[in-house]
Amino acid sequence: MIESSLAAELCRSLEERSYLLATAESCTGGLLSHWITNVPGSSASYLGGVIAYHNAVKESLLRVPSALIEEHGAVSAPVARAMALGVRDLLGAHIGVAITGIAGPTGAVPGKPVGTVFVAISTPEGESSRRYQWPGDRIANKESSARAALRFLLEAIERTTPS
Repeated sequence: MIESSLAAELCRSLEERSYLLATAESCTGGLLSHWITNVPGSSASYLGGVIAYHNAVKESLLRVPSALIEEHGAVSAPVARAMALGVRDLLGAHIGVAITGIAGPTGAVPGKPVGTVFVAISTPEGESSRRYQWPGDRIANKESSARAALRFLLEAIERTTPS
């Protein structure tokens, strides 16, 4: 499967650079972490993650300001970036990644249909995010989101200098 090779490539890239990774997942419910930990030796570079499914967890563990969630919604670029920074700080990683979205089949709101997902990455250089719109069902949307996070991470690692 493509995610197996992407996760293995990610782990190799992290280990080669002595980078540590932390994840914060909402709509994927730990799928990204599952794929990473399927790679033998991933513990050399993967510290762990937080499944922040409820907004209260985003706020309390990841330190996402409630005002940010109120203003932009939990499914937004600002919240995804705050989650990525929060998990990076919480676990002491070089790189934090976060996924938040609407996997479906319910949960759509005006301007954010089912399949809307934001993936964000936090590095010592700052945070960046991407918006995706997946056409699949719940499982397909979760898988597409986790795959997108793996690809985004691989790109970011090439540009990152650890602190």
